[in-house]
Order: sequence, then C-alpha cells, then structure tokens
Amino acid sequence: MQAKQCNTLEEARQEIDKLDEEIVKLIAMRNDYIKQIAHFKTNIDEVKAEDRIAEVISRVREQAISLDLSPNLINDLYVRMIDGMVESEIEEFNNAKSF
Repeated sequence: MQAKQCNTLEEARQEIDKLDEEIVKLIAMRNDYIKQIAHFKTNIDEVKAEDRIAEVISRVREQAISLDLSPNLINDLYVRMIDGMVESEIEEFNNAKSF
C-alpha cells in the first residue's frame, strides 16, 4: 500500500482523516472479535493470555520494521489497545459466565 501524492496541505489532511476513519473501524472490528473470543475461554487467566499478547506484539513490531515504521510506536499503540481490549474481554467473559 502506498500513500497517494497530495498537492496541498488540505488534500493531505483529508487523506489522513479518511485513514483515521478506517483505523477506528478496524479497531472496533478487532474489539468485536475479542468479545467473541471471551466466550471460548474458561477462566480469567485464559482471558489475559500473556503468551498471545507477547506473540501479537512481536508480530506487529516485525511488520512495523518491514514497513519502515517505528517498532516502538507500534509497540506502544498495541500495548495500550490490548490493555483496553483485555478489560473489554474480561467484562464480556464475566457477563457470559453470570448467565
């Protein structure tokens, strides 16, 4: 994927705004899958899935490097996102188990 060549500041900002919309939609979709996953787990330790988190972080860091993007930036974004989604998954897990 390559960014298009923009001719004005406004055009570049519009393209960034479009990407931001898509990024937020993709994050929401990812969170929906996280909530589904909560129903396949049997305890909170499985929900926290430390090994899986480390695997995901490693994979996205490698992808960032291959795209000439700061792996530290991606690491920080993913750690923050995953922390929030684990909270969401725990809530979903607890709700599912209370029925």
